[in-house]
Amino acid sequence: MDPLLRSELIRYGEFAQACYDAFDYDPFSRYCGSCRYNRRKFFASLGMGTAGYEVTHYLYATSNINLPNFFTKTRGPKTWSQKANWIGYIAVSDDATTALLGRRDIVIAWRGTATRLEWVADLMDFLRPVASEGIPCPDPEVKVESGFVDLYTDKDPTCRFCKYSARQQVLAEVRRLVEQHTKMGETVSITVTGHSLGSALAMLSAYDIAETGLDVGVDGEKVAVTVFSFSGPRVGNGRFKERFEELGLKALRVVNVHDTVPKVPGVLFNEHVPEFVRKLGEGLPWSYSHVGVELALDHKRSPFLKVTGDPSCFHNLEAHLHLLDGYHGSGQRFYLASKRDPALVNKACDFLKDHLMVPPFWRQDENKGMIRAHDGRWVQRERQKMDDHPPDMHHHLSRLGLDKRHQ
Repeated sequence: MDPLLRSELIRYGEFAQACYDAFDYDPFSRYCGSCRYNRRKFFASLGMGTAGYEVTHYLYATSNINLPNFFTKTRGPKTWSQKANWIGYIAVSDDATTALLGRRDIVIAWRGTATRLEWVADLMDFLRPVASEGIPCPDPEVKVESGFVDLYTDKDPTCRFCKYSARQQVLAEVRRLVEQHTKMGETVSITVTGHSLGSALAMLSAYDIAETGLDVGVDGEKVAVTVFSFSGPRVGNGRFKERFEELGLKALRVVNVHDTVPKVPGVLFNEHVPEFVRKLGEGLPWSYSHVGVELALDHKRSPFLKVTGDPSCFHNLEAHLHLLDGYHGSGQRFYLASKRDPALVNKACDFLKDHLMVPPFWRQDENKGMIRAHDGRWVQRERQKMDDHPPDMHHHLSRLGLDKRHQ
């Protein structure tokens, strides 16, 4: 495996992992479902101060569909939002990183489900034409899983954080950043990353950016759009795959061969069945196809990981990053190339062998976010003002024609 490819995959995987590490899962917190950290201190708060990127926008989503336990809410009466969850962020490389990469890189990172795998059963939903959701596709046969596109396009005008859909938030910010940096004569790239359900949203948003024509700078130069997907399900049908490639998009999917999620939806009709069978099933509402190139890893090759029947371990993102660090090609010995700390695997699961003496599920807030007030009582820490959307958001949406009902 090429060392540069390995380091880039791990780097973008850590951008996706940051979505989990920053998410407030605690149902006893009135900020449950939000990001724990201020946007301007996001990477520094996660110990990623040398990431070389600055977060420019937080992404929020709402949904009227049945994705069990995807939306996390507080148990108390007071909450930061009744309708929204924080679902990711957009960041741009700083000057030093831009000089190192040779381009100004815009990263879009999506969070997956906040719990284990309860939502998998709901992936067996019907395909819908993307054009019916406002994405300007000329081919009505290009279809995607309805749950994913609903999550991407749903909004609630009564909610401060999701009065614009996740789609509107992404396209407006990408348009602004591409214009800003190509006006200065810079080469720009867009890299989209996500894990699990976040991987599906990464595929869908990258496709949307290209289909909407936002992958072109003010100078007319094409902007490269790449997806680094981790343990993602199938998103659309065979025609979606073909259209994805026609638009010049590139995708690399990192999967653990023992993980269930990349095998759904489309258990019966998918890219692996004989072509004549796939053609017969193409018109069915449950015929799916993966896009891009697959990098298949096997957790049984790692001497650090124990035998377990827990499917959430097979699906864990930190485990995927551990496997990337140790993978050196088919039939090659497993060893950690960058000496990435194996203890990271057990941040949110129990996957390391016991003799390593790393406790499972070890990552947590000190005192679960409680602090002692001046009167001696223990209370939840107050948060700084939470960012929602920039005041010029509607202006950018109007220019894109995205201020209409369907978008």
